[in-house]
Amino acid sequence: METLENLLSKFADLIVYQLLNLEKAGLFTTALHYFISTFILISILVILVTYIMGVATNYMPMDKIRIYLERRKKSGLGNVLAATLGAITPFCSCSSIPLFVGMMQARIPLGVALSFLITSPLVNEIAIALFWVAYGWKVTVIYILTGILLGITGGLLLEKLKMEKYIAEWLKNLEVNNKSEVKDRRSLLARWPEIHKESVETLKKLVPYIFVGIAVGSFIHGYVPQSFFEEYISESNLFAVPIAVIMGIPLYIDAVGVLPVVETLVDKGVPLGTAIAFMMGSIGLSLPEALLLKKVMQKKLIIAFFSVIGLGMIISGYVFNSIF
Repeated sequence: METLENLLSKFADLIVYQLLNLEKAGLFTTALHYFISTFILISILVILVTYIMGVATNYMPMDKIRIYLERRKKSGLGNVLAATLGAITPFCSCSSIPLFVGMMQARIPLGVALSFLITSPLVNEIAIALFWVAYGWKVTVIYILTGILLGITGGLLLEKLKMEKYIAEWLKNLEVNNKSEVKDRRSLLARWPEIHKESVETLKKLVPYIFVGIAVGSFIHGYVPQSFFEEYISESNLFAVPIAVIMGIPLYIDAVGVLPVVETLVDKGVPLGTAIAFMMGSIGLSLPEALLLKKVMQKKLIIAFFSVIGLGMIISGYVFNSIF
């Protein structure tokens, strides 16, 4: 039985070589073939996982989680739970900021809230599914654990640095939100219209990132020579990992959209850890995120946040390269 990937490759063959009658040796042909097969494959996986996670998050008891975090204000368990919550919620670096504000309003400690804010974009459940397909369960599990660990340690370290005084003044003055949520006892069938609507909205947000990410990956796949990567971010370059993180920061690509770029980089000979460091930089330390953080953090906290997380990403990249 043929795999879905092989079937999609044949479908791309049909469009590129028969319908469009393009030559196989051309750079544009190579890039277009990669784009068509990859876009369809990722779209199918994204739609499937989006609906599965839509069901899961609809049943998530957010009020109980908030209370649990409040009761563990001085415990590292709060950071562990917040980082885990970040890993299972479908937010990018920018869309996780409103939830961060909600945590601040509930008087949850800054370090705990930061553990969520760090992990949320790094460990995305849709990206995890794609990661599993591309690199197998071992790499995926290690990546998940690395993202959660980065969130826990980053939150704890920033709390130890006494950075609470550098949150925005308006956040300090927010009234405590003690509102309780009424337990939802509806069946899945009754919840489905709401789940469907939220899933469609999520997909609308993701599709542009998927398109851009695969387009970038296709361009690299077809046009950028392997010698470019061998010169700048090859295994022999000691500074390849920090360079990759810095290269990723100006980009703002969702975790789902950046994975095709990562896969193309690896295909071009870039070490997996270096490619993952690039991925972390683009989804966890983007410039748009920094602009949004200016609304909730003072400059010193933003600099500390980027420095601590950037260092953690660099270390993670080196660790991945040493393992794989």
